[in-house]
Amino acid sequence: MMAMVAPLLAACSDDDLGPTIFPDVSTEPDPSSYTYKFDKWLNNNFRDVYNLEFKYLMEDVEADMEYNLVPATYENARDLALLTRYLWFDSYKELTGVDFLKSYGPRILHLIGSPAYNPQSGSEILGLAEGGLKVTLFKVNEMDMADIDMLNEYYFRTMHHEFSHILHQTKSYPTDFNLLSTGRYDEGSWQSKQPGYVASLGFITPYASSQAREDFAETIANYLTREPEQMDLILWMSKQGWTTGNELADGELEDDDADYFCYYYLEDPANPESKHYFLTSRNQSYGICKVGLVGLGGEYLTTVEEVEEYLEDLRAVRDIYPVEDKDKVDGYEVIKQKQSIARNWFTDQWKISFDDLREIVLRRQNDFDIVKLRKEIDDIQVPSVQ
Repeated sequence: MMAMVAPLLAACSDDDLGPTIFPDVSTEPDPSSYTYKFDKWLNNNFRDVYNLEFKYLMEDVEADMEYNLVPATYENARDLALLTRYLWFDSYKELTGVDFLKSYGPRILHLIGSPAYNPQSGSEILGLAEGGLKVTLFKVNEMDMADIDMLNEYYFRTMHHEFSHILHQTKSYPTDFNLLSTGRYDEGSWQSKQPGYVASLGFITPYASSQAREDFAETIANYLTREPEQMDLILWMSKQGWTTGNELADGELEDDDADYFCYYYLEDPANPESKHYFLTSRNQSYGICKVGLVGLGGEYLTTVEEVEEYLEDLRAVRDIYPVEDKDKVDGYEVIKQKQSIARNWFTDQWKISFDDLREIVLRRQNDFDIVKLRKEIDDIQVPSVQ
């Protein structure tokens, strides 16, 4: 059984966004500093355009002293800043112009090199949004520029999640959203849930099952950043029955911390009680930052096509059966309804096409050239120092 660390996105409070929060003093970088070019680029692309301070040098006043944290490296901070503009800010800019994020975006982005672990819940904090003003991102020193799924899992999906909180604190989302999963939120043990099981209950991720506002932010962030093949797999899982194999008389599952399976075969075809369950779900596995299903031989399947081919191959050698769906929830329909509410909210409240935004985000995820982006910083001229 694999040890899993559940990611946590800490939401923000309901403070209003205000005017500039920075003092009226010179912010011109020091030309003699090693970081001059980067600092100048940050000013040109974030502070001067969006009234946003991009903090990559960790400051005690900006960090939670309860955690043992380390600063982000210069190289990773530079690359994350470049991609933050290209994949997040420029995505909105392409659709709405600069004014939208200029008005509603955070005022501080703060980078931390190390993870922040919550020992009480066993979870790992990926992002914090505070008062609609500051977004903090952790684990920056573990970035892998060659793995867009990893970049999404730890950074960009987190950014869209936290920005969704800022937006819905400004203009509330419909209360109908909360009613779709009334009685099924579990703030205390969401981190022990598996993606396939919660999908069958109508949640796009385990964290979405913690509470309604996190569900709304996760619905948005996952729709915007997940490739169609990954979204299709989550929806496939939402249609399955899931069991731990330990069912009580009323059909409830006995152990929330156990693995959930969606298929079984009979060890002894003459004995219906000899069920061997298989095909369990994971948020990531074997270094792959994609939601997937684990087969009998440890196969990690990350698309519906892979799953169906795997099941077809098994059917050629033995009888297999899907687990009966007893939860009385149409998970597929609930997820689709939540996405529809988010889509209409973007249209009605923000005059933004949710689907057009997704198309832009996904395109940019697949076409960025980090070498070309780094050149923007490298090409900045350093004034001579007298």
